[in-house]
Amino acid sequence: MDPYNRYSQLIKPFWSPPAWVFGPVWTFLYVLIAVSFGRVFLMAWRREVSFWVALPFALNLVFNFVFTPIQFGLKNNFLAAIDIFFVFGTLVWAMIAIFPRVRWIAYIQIPYLLWVSFATVLQLTVTYLNR
Repeated sequence: MDPYNRYSQLIKPFWSPPAWVFGPVWTFLYVLIAVSFGRVFLMAWRREVSFWVALPFALNLVFNFVFTPIQFGLKNNFLAAIDIFFVFGTLVWAMIAIFPRVRWIAYIQIPYLLWVSFATVLQLTVTYLNR
């Protein structure tokens, strides 16, 4: 089953965006993520920032990329809800960790943070409605 079909079958709140919105939003966010996270990883490789500064960025990528297989592959709303908390938490951690060193990287995460905040509330609502 493709993700759009799975999404259409879930009970969603009235304020849930249509499935087609997610692709363009994530495309935009992945460009921001590639630029900013790439810069952090390059800085870590050059030892301009410590491993501990780069760690939340790496963890965020892992949690972000496993969300879709959990939600649409495993069809497990509860695990997806747990995962989105980790996406949110590692993003906040990453922003705090990089802010004293390279502020533009923290600032460029704001659209991602806003979307993940919305997605967290949406996922929790979908999980509740489909229990």
